[in-house]
Amino acid sequence: MGVAERGASGPEPESGWVRATLEMAVLAALTEGDQHGYALAQRLAGQGLGTVRGGVLYPVLNRMETDAVVVSTWHAGQGGPGRKVFAITDSGRDRLAGQREAWSRFAASMSRFLEQTAEAK
Repeated sequence: MGVAERGASGPEPESGWVRATLEMAVLAALTEGDQHGYALAQRLAGQGLGTVRGGVLYPVLNRMETDAVVVSTWHAGQGGPGRKVFAITDSGRDRLAGQREAWSRFAASMSRFLEQTAEAK
């Protein structure tokens, strides 16, 4: 079914919407503290963004690391495998601030447009 699938709590968002906003959502989640990929996916799912598979999430995290908006460190596992933990950088916080502003403008414009066209016959 792609990035987002139907969950137990009902339909999940369109996968294209999740893909388009995934970087912004990851940056927002990382403002709450450093997290590994699975924890990020769980946090996003808990916010209603649906199931974000590793095949989608990890390439985004890798690109974000290349762009220096996140950094990663390796944490050894206790009785299990280690894991890569991601943290937002100052540059990432700046990017997120810009994305929040752009998202607010876009969402307001789209809402107005949908309201206008819902009334049209």
